[in-house]
Amino acid sequence: MKTGFYKNKWMPFWLSSPQLLVLFLFFYLPVILAFFWAFHLERPFGGGSEFVGWQNFERVLNSDDFWSSLYLTILYTFLATGTSIATALVLALAADRTVRISPIARNIAIWPKAVAQASIGVIFLFIFNPFLGLLAPLNDMFPGFWNPRINPLHTWIMLFIANVWGAIPFTFIILLTGLQSIPESLHKAAAMDGAGPWRRLFDIQLPLLTPQLFIVVVLELADSLSGSFALVDTMTQGGPGGATNLLVYKIYVDGFKAYDLSGAATQTALLMLVVIAITAFQYLVVEKRVKYER
Repeated sequence: MKTGFYKNKWMPFWLSSPQLLVLFLFFYLPVILAFFWAFHLERPFGGGSEFVGWQNFERVLNSDDFWSSLYLTILYTFLATGTSIATALVLALAADRTVRISPIARNIAIWPKAVAQASIGVIFLFIFNPFLGLLAPLNDMFPGFWNPRINPLHTWIMLFIANVWGAIPFTFIILLTGLQSIPESLHKAAAMDGAGPWRRLFDIQLPLLTPQLFIVVVLELADSLSGSFALVDTMTQGGPGGATNLLVYKIYVDGFKAYDLSGAATQTALLMLVVIAITAFQYLVVEKRVKYER
């Protein structure tokens, strides 16, 4: 079979131009404008801007609200990433082994992928409603037992459960693929040596699963940092008392409700730097512990 190539060297660029245009309009252009506005004082209703240098960064970095929101964001990111990956790993292990839960795990774990984050937020907000939800009978017996509208701990639990439910599919698929690629001969040899399921998990499966674990950690951390907006917007609006006012939601409130475009753009630039720093740390430090050879 003869392999042919396009004689026109510009043909690949023409074919990819629609995707490149979308990337530029909805990703690169907003990033460029965010950094531009971070160094300018933008008028909320148009009419020009004024270059102010680093004043926007000084104003944001001297704000207690920014540091509180950044702390909540980092806390949520690591806790949400840990709980979602741990849950997906348990389901992947159950699906990989020949146990009774395997068919259930294989099917149920894929469903949330088809549901948008905003829809997940609305659904779980109803499920955990203190008066109409699943825990409403307990509130009737023990008033105040569950009320995420006024109790920050309950609100965080509700957010974590919704995040785990929505994050399971992608992580589950990657981890299950990694588990199923481990040679069966290794399991049989370890079983013949007397290694039980737990010993095989820590000595064989997890060490050989480090490439998949690394990529899901990178993706989940980035998604938790920037993708939590839909859940917060539909479930808590940053409450109660600012307990869930994550940085992505604070940026939205400052930019679209308070019309502080320069402040919102500055916080966006700082959030991007945080994402870049965390991702770089993972690739420069954590990846060195990943074992790609089998």
